[in-house]
Amino acid sequence: MKKNLLLLGIVVLLAIIPLFVQKGAEFGGADGEAEEAIGEINAEYEPWFESIWEPPSGEIESLLFVLQAAIGAGFIGYFIGFMRGKHKEG
Repeated sequence: MKKNLLLLGIVVLLAIIPLFVQKGAEFGGADGEAEEAIGEINAEYEPWFESIWEPPSGEIESLLFVLQAAIGAGFIGYFIGFMRGKHKEG
C-alpha cells in the first residue's frame, strides 16, 4: 500500500513540477510542432485535406481530448480487471 501511494505521489509531482518550473510557458501539442517543422522544411506545402469540424475554442478541444483519453483509460482498466477476474476464477 505504501509503495502505491509513493508511486502515485511521484506521478503527481511529475505532472505538477513543470507548471512551476516553466512559468508562462506554452504547453502545445505535437500537431502544432509538426506543422511548424513542415513549414520550415517546405514553405510551399499544402495539406491534403481540411478538418471536417474545428472546435470553437481551445478549451472545448482540450475537453474532447480529455474525454477521449478517459474513455480509452476506462476501457483498458475494465478489460484488465475483467481478465484478472476471469483468471482468478479459473
